[in-house]
Amino acid sequence: MTVSLKSLIEDWKGVGVVVRYDQPTGTWIFIALHNDTLGPCTGGTRMKMYPSPAIALEDAMRLGEGMTYKWAAVDVAFGGGKAVLAVPRPLEGEERTGLLTRYGQLIESLNGTFGTGVDLGTTPDDMLVISRATSYVHGVDRTTGSAIDPGPYTARGVLAGMRAAVRVAFGSDGLRGKVVHIQGVGDVGAPLARMLKDAGADLRFSDIDTRRAEALAEELGGAETFEPHTAYEARCDVYAPCAVGATLNAETIPELKCRVVAGSANNQLASLEDAERLHERGILYAPDYIVNAGGAIAFAMIGRGVTDEAEICERVDAIDGSLTGILAEAARVNESPVHAAQRAVDERLAKGGDR
Repeated sequence: MTVSLKSLIEDWKGVGVVVRYDQPTGTWIFIALHNDTLGPCTGGTRMKMYPSPAIALEDAMRLGEGMTYKWAAVDVAFGGGKAVLAVPRPLEGEERTGLLTRYGQLIESLNGTFGTGVDLGTTPDDMLVISRATSYVHGVDRTTGSAIDPGPYTARGVLAGMRAAVRVAFGSDGLRGKVVHIQGVGDVGAPLARMLKDAGADLRFSDIDTRRAEALAEELGGAETFEPHTAYEARCDVYAPCAVGATLNAETIPELKCRVVAGSANNQLASLEDAERLHERGILYAPDYIVNAGGAIAFAMIGRGVTDEAEICERVDAIDGSLTGILAEAARVNESPVHAAQRAVDERLAKGGDR
C-alpha cells in the first residue's frame, strides 16, 4: 500500500515534523522531531535521492526514532530527531551550497529545537556551510572554523561494542584471529578496518564501490574483498554492516554465516521480527543505536566544551560497558538483545531529563 505525506504525519507519534520544499533545487526537506524528553532533538542530516517524498519522510521518522533510542541508551542529554534532504539528483557546487545555506536558515528559525551533524550523503564540509547560517550544528570547531570528522569516533565506538559482543559470543574480547567482514568501507568502515587490523583481526570487505574496497584491502596488506551481493554469504566470526540500513531481513538473515552482528549502520533490522530471526539462528545482534553512538557521544561532548581527547575517547570506549550490561540481561532471560536494550531506553526516558 502506498503511503502519503498526510497519512505519515497524521500517524506520527513524535513531537512534530518540519516540512519544506526547496524550489531552486527541487529538494524536499524533512526534519522529524521524535522525542525531546532528555533534551533538544538532535540527529544527523541525510542527503539522498528517494523514490518519493513519502518514502523520504518515512526514513526521516524511522531515523529520528532511532536517535531517541541512541541518546537514551548511552545516557546523553539530547532528544531524538533526524533530517532528510530528499534531492532529485546529485547536487554539487553553488547549487549544493545554496540548498545547505537555506537549510541552515530553516534550522536557525527553529531556535534550538533541532541540532544536526553529518549523516549518509553529507560531509563535514557540508556542516561548515550549514554552520554559516545556524549555530545549531555539531562537528564544527568554532574557534578554528574547521570541520571535525565523526567517522573515527564512530568507528572507535563500534570497536568497543564489537569487543563486548565477541566477549559474550566467544568467551574472550580478543579480536586477534577473528574474521570480521565489514560491509561498507566509507567514513566509518575504513577507520574501523584500520583499528581492527591493529587489533589483529582477519579482515574481509565488501562495498558498492569495489575500487574503494580493493584500495583499502591493498593498504592493509591484502584483505579479501567480496562483491556486494555476496556479502551476506561470506563466512566470518563478526559481520559489521557499516553502510545503509534495513539490510538484515527475512531474505538476508538465512544467508548469514557469522556468530555476531555489530556494525555502524543505522536501523540495520528491516523489522522487529528480524531480531527474532537472528536470535533463533544463534546470531548475537548488538543493537546498532548503541554500537554506533561513538560519533554522537564525541560531538555532544565537544559541543559542550570538552577538548580533552583522552576524556572523549574514554567516554566513547564506555560503549563496551553499556552493551555488556544489555547483552548480559538478554542472555539471562534468553531473548534478543533488542528487547533488553528497549527496556533500558524506556527506563531512561521514564526518568526524564534535566531541563
